[in-house]
Amino acid sequence: MNHEMLIIFENEQVFSGALAYAREFAARTDARVTFLMLVAMSFSSFDFPGVKRKTLQKIETKTGMILAELTESFILKGIETSAALRIGDPSQELLKFLADRPSFQAIIWGSGEDLPFAGRGKGKHWLCHLVGNLECPLLTVTRRL
Repeated sequence: MNHEMLIIFENEQVFSGALAYAREFAARTDARVTFLMLVAMSFSSFDFPGVKRKTLQKIETKTGMILAELTESFILKGIETSAALRIGDPSQELLKFLADRPSFQAIIWGSGEDLPFAGRGKGKHWLCHLVGNLECPLLTVTRRL
């Protein structure tokens, strides 16, 4: 097994269609799957540490349960998985995550949203700004029929 697939979710949004697609794709290509949950949160020097700490603990608990549930259906199909949570600026956290890992052969956007590739500036989703710099294809599975 030398194929690696990354499935990205954002702000605890998980699209079941993306999971089904990823599970089938991973089974066909004998890929190992890594789930990455990105949660947007800004950290400023004006935040009270206790409040942020409680918020982070809630996010970690909730996301841990979500990621555990996601991996279960893949493991039942014999697909090796791992999972990670990153909190902060999503684009920065994704780049740091990718820098610490071996290359992926595919990245799947698993939040079910259409990524608005057209347009400029603030109209674009943060992931659209990174697509040209990725070393592998970005696949999106949306709710559209």
